[in-house]
Amino acid sequence: MASDTDTAKADPADRPGRDVEDEGRPRVRLGRSRLGAFILALNLLSLLILFGGALALNEWRRGLVEARQESLTVQAELLANLLGEAGATRGEPRPMLNPLDAALLLRDKFIPTGQRARLYDQDGLLVTDSFAVSEAISGAPLPPALPAGVTAPQPGEPARARDDRRQDKAAAELAAEVERALTGEPQAGVRRSETGDQVVSVSIPVRHVQQVLGVLTLEAGDVDEILSAQRRALVPFALVALIVSLLSSLVLHLFVARPVMRLSLAADEVRMQRARAISLPDLEDRKDEIGDLARALESMTDTLSTRMDAIEGFAADVSHEIKNPLTSIRSALETLALVKTDAQRETLTALLQQDVRRLDRLITDISNASRLDAELSRERPRPIDLGELLAEVTHIYQATAKPGEAAVVLEMRDGVDSPVSGRDGPLGQVFRNLIDNARSFSPPGGTVRVLLDREAGEVRVRVEDDGPGIPPDNLATVFERFYTSRPKGTAFGANSGLGLSIVRQIVEAHGGRVWAENRAGPDGAAAGARFTVVLPEAARRG
Repeated sequence: MASDTDTAKADPADRPGRDVEDEGRPRVRLGRSRLGAFILALNLLSLLILFGGALALNEWRRGLVEARQESLTVQAELLANLLGEAGATRGEPRPMLNPLDAALLLRDKFIPTGQRARLYDQDGLLVTDSFAVSEAISGAPLPPALPAGVTAPQPGEPARARDDRRQDKAAAELAAEVERALTGEPQAGVRRSETGDQVVSVSIPVRHVQQVLGVLTLEAGDVDEILSAQRRALVPFALVALIVSLLSSLVLHLFVARPVMRLSLAADEVRMQRARAISLPDLEDRKDEIGDLARALESMTDTLSTRMDAIEGFAADVSHEIKNPLTSIRSALETLALVKTDAQRETLTALLQQDVRRLDRLITDISNASRLDAELSRERPRPIDLGELLAEVTHIYQATAKPGEAAVVLEMRDGVDSPVSGRDGPLGQVFRNLIDNARSFSPPGGTVRVLLDREAGEVRVRVEDDGPGIPPDNLATVFERFYTSRPKGTAFGANSGLGLSIVRQIVEAHGGRVWAENRAGPDGAAAGARFTVVLPEAARRG
């Protein structure tokens, strides 16, 4: 019978239940977000450029200052040796510096332009200054002449006070440096001059043999030029970082903001019913989160469109099925006034009662079918012992059985563990519908058998009856909506044609499958129908 039930046993990949469980599950890629990594890399790149540039320039500045100090130290040591040993000293046995000879050695020909040399004696008093013996004329160009009658503004008292404090501070720093050098230890550092500029300063003791005669101080005032060059060198790094930031912003706008805006507009079109589904192929081909979002929205809108089509078809089928008993009732009522015998009146009354029962059953099943999706989405799956559920369902049928109705019997092996993950309400409805369907086809005094078993990680439930069976051509169509083809001799109107359709919808929503087949009797003929429900076994905890 497997070949006759291929349609009923659909491929698991095509089942709506699997789509809900697999595609509805959020796909979180912790630590592997391509779009997040891309944004982070762009932001870090500009910061790294600035940071790297600042570090490189800081090292370059430190290297230049150290190189300047080394150069001044070598130059100062040569001059100190020349001052101490080559005739700039006089007096025996206690030598002392000769100011005239020292002044000759500290002229411009020995001191490069931009440097300043000062010589101090043993008491820290200034002996000579290269600026004092320089042939160059220091000073700045005079400002342009003012018009006649205009008086030049005089510097205020606060400005002069600041200048005095700056000069006093510079003199104190220089005196401290000279004092430390008089102890015999060379000094080197960066300090402020009397004009407020930064200078690289080196103070070297002047010795005659081992005696310290004084201190020679050399200053180079090009530190500010070095700093200005450093700032100018930082400009390209800042410009590159700015360009990278602008490019990253542009890229984020093109690859993130605009696609999100397109998705938003597409969603608005669906909401305004100008479209039934979102379709953006260029975004769906992307391998990042935007692509995931586009594919998820397309899948969602496709599902909604399919659901809307199903609702429209369901409404059309419901309208058609309700019209049939209503038409029959209207015809019977119109004919009732024309009948003349009591037998004819009883026949029409029985027909009206039958149509009313059929209409009541149809409305009840339509209500159950319309609430099914809401019930399946409202309740979260939980572990259920299918054996206990079947025992409760069959016990109700056994307790409420009437004379002549088919008996309901549950058969399962002792100790069979049958855990499934699902919702007990809808699953109970599955087996009630199957049992009701089997009882409606069973002969008086027949038996409906419910068999429970488990094999290969699946829980299997079979519902068998002793009825006439199902025509082979209808083994798949019995699960279609409003299928009501019934063998001869069965009660008309006892079924609405929605029970088995509801069964398949619930089973597939739980990731299972259901199919119908005929039981073969000893002579090979159909001895009844068998409906098989297979549900995946729930994962065991612990």
